[in-house]
Amino acid sequence: MIAFVLSAGLAGLAGGTKAIVFQLASLTDVHWGMSGEVILDDADRRIGTIFGPVVGAVFFVTLENYLAQLGSWVQVVQGVIFVICVIAFRRGIIGELARVLKRPL
Repeated sequence: MIAFVLSAGLAGLAGGTKAIVFQLASLTDVHWGMSGEVILDDADRRIGTIFGPVVGAVFFVTLENYLAQLGSWVQVVQGVIFVICVIAFRRGIIGELARVLKRPL
């Protein structure tokens, strides 16, 4: 319950801050797909690393920008790439890199 309340509070704070900074509160920010995007962003990161969340966020934002020309197929292609990454990188991108380098990152 505490985690849920903290999560909701921080999400509200982030949304309020975004609305103040951009002086805009659009309906795309509250669409159900946005919550799915947040879950997708969190699922690809390895817990316990410092660089995992940064690499995961940069990877998916960059991927979304490159795939923008596909229009409505962006989410389908991004989902397929996500499934491939989950299967190929069982420890996450940073976890697999640390395994190859034989040291924790």
